Amino acid sequence: MKTRIVDVLPSFRFHWRQATVAGALLLVAAALAPAPAAAQVDSVVTFNAGYFALRAEDARGENDVLWRNLDYLYFELDDFNGFTFGGDYAIGLGPYFEAGVGLGYYQQTVWSVYREFVDSDGTEIEQDLKLRVVPVTFTARVFPLGRFNGVQPYVGGGLGVFAWRYSESGEFVDFNGDIFRATYEDSGNALGPVLFGGVRFPAGSGVMIGGEFRWQQAEADLDEGEGFASDRLDLGGYNWLFSVAFRF
Repeated sequence: MKTRIVDVLPSFRFHWRQATVAGALLLVAAALAPAPAAAQVDSVVTFNAGYFALRAEDARGENDVLWRNLDYLYFELDDFNGFTFGGDYAIGLGPYFEAGVGLGYYQQTVWSVYREFVDSDGTEIEQDLKLRVVPVTFTARVFPLGRFNGVQPYVGGGLGVFAWRYSESGEFVDFNGDIFRATYEDSGNALGPVLFGGVRFPAGSGVMIGGEFRWQQAEADLDEGEGFASDRLDLGGYNWLFSVAFRF
């Protein structure tokens, strides 16, 4: 069975209200921070792209669905690592602080086969494991050396709302040893913290380039009745991002 939109909307509204409140608190906290140059309020639009890596096998826990799948399916967790991109809009509050909201996108499909079974003709029994994560983040940044320096290192954090979709599609083996085709799919939203650090460099009038390392943590609740090996999916991982920012 597929997840209906009416089933996930109540959860989404609840999580979205929490995220909105958290984002507002971040903005208030940044606004109340010391800002000697109050006139230096500006906007920064950043576009980023890079690499996303899921948490490793030994960090996922025995209740994670991917960890459980490794018992009987052959694939590598590293196969889920891949390209990610996104952007954010931030308000600069004085010479040392920024607060804003961001949006990202990640999707990866991993090919797998049964470890101990093959079809009667000797061919592999294949599945596609697909994960998509679209994070909406509410964050604040602190620039110890200042936002207008020639080198602009920063640290920050906030709250993420992770819209996720996970599916397993292909051929499967039942308890009788019979092979059948099926698609198992679930989706929803999960809340979790985001922490990051990076550095920016001016590259022209109002243009900056930089790099960022970002950590995220969230856990999806899967419907085990859909046929999954577990009811948990760890969405945590690490982002290495290259960024281009525009200040105006």
